[in-house]
Amino acid sequence: MAREFIVEADGGSRGNPGPAGYGAVVIDAATGETLTEAAEYLGVVTNNVAEYRGLLAGLRAAHDLDPAAAVHVRMDSKLVIEQMSGRWKIKHPDMKPLAMQAGRIFPAEQVTYEWIPREQNKHADRLANEAMDAGKRGEQWSASAVVAPRKGRGELRDQPPPARTVTTAESVGHDTRAAHNAATAPQPTSGWASPDMGAPATFVLLRHGETPLTPQKRFSGSGGTDPALSDVGQEQARRVAEALARRGTIETILASPLTRTRQTAAAVAERLGLDVTIEEGIKETDFGAWEGLTFGEVRERYPDDLTTWLADPSAHPTGGGESFAETAARIAATRDKLIAAYAGRTVLLVTHVTPIKTFVQLALGAPLQSLFRMELSAASLSAVAYYADGNASVRLFNDTSHLRP
Repeated sequence: MAREFIVEADGGSRGNPGPAGYGAVVIDAATGETLTEAAEYLGVVTNNVAEYRGLLAGLRAAHDLDPAAAVHVRMDSKLVIEQMSGRWKIKHPDMKPLAMQAGRIFPAEQVTYEWIPREQNKHADRLANEAMDAGKRGEQWSASAVVAPRKGRGELRDQPPPARTVTTAESVGHDTRAAHNAATAPQPTSGWASPDMGAPATFVLLRHGETPLTPQKRFSGSGGTDPALSDVGQEQARRVAEALARRGTIETILASPLTRTRQTAAAVAERLGLDVTIEEGIKETDFGAWEGLTFGEVRERYPDDLTTWLADPSAHPTGGGESFAETAARIAATRDKLIAAYAGRTVLLVTHVTPIKTFVQLALGAPLQSLFRMELSAASLSAVAYYADGNASVRLFNDTSHLRP
């Protein structure tokens, strides 16, 4: 006869999103005995993500005990219960992969779901709060010496510690290590890190220094002459390198493949003692036939094309090139790739006007027309932080204080 387990799970986020954790417990349905507890600090995520992570931990712990068991999941999250029961559609992109993972742990016919009031889910809630408290202290959660009383299916008092505490594959994975590092690492007093907010991927966005085309305000994209830094631009690169060295938060440097960004990145890398990695995805827009021309010259020569371009983000510059909509799609794909690669780290992206404005526009959820309402100076610094639940925070924009005498 197959065993029967009850899985109770919960997750919480202090700030939603904010520092978060989950708790899960596996109970023998026949005896009411607590078989396994699991909990984990997650860094900064939303309540819903934390609740799903609790469900995953509970199901995996039950599967480790007996993959043939019948499992009855009890949670006070109406969202998770209704979605996993198939009664509610899963629309949020962060929820879909978590629900899919949960659905693959046991065959669907072995698992049932029940919503319970919060007061009947105190065991899992306690574990989640213990995990969050441990994370705040910079510690790993560990099983309590005494299992707290459970209500609903009889109270268990003064029980010994669980026979084993499940550590899932996730708890030794990259995301967990990043979250733990964020909790245990001392917070810098300068730079872009925020205390008690987990470990976002932070992109510090540096526009390259001046080239001979910059003071003349000429279109200078990825399809033109690829100018080098001027003497002024080289001095700007030196100054921004000193400023970044004082902040002390940069761990990795990525640069657009164009000459001006590579030169700016090289100056910073030499000062910080880091290497430079070339990232094609952050190169400037290709401005087609407008490369090297001023705005006034384009208006004179191609008035209709310019009017269309200013009104429609999908319009191309004269002669082809790249539309702002295409640039935005490229930047969004690059952003997602880099967030996954550099979770919990601070990365310097040495890039150009349009990519930086696009990072900011995407972070704010603003329309593409907002690109025309941003001023971005040569050798300026901006910063955007990306959290585990997909939210972004613009930390800085167009800072040029390091260029002042």
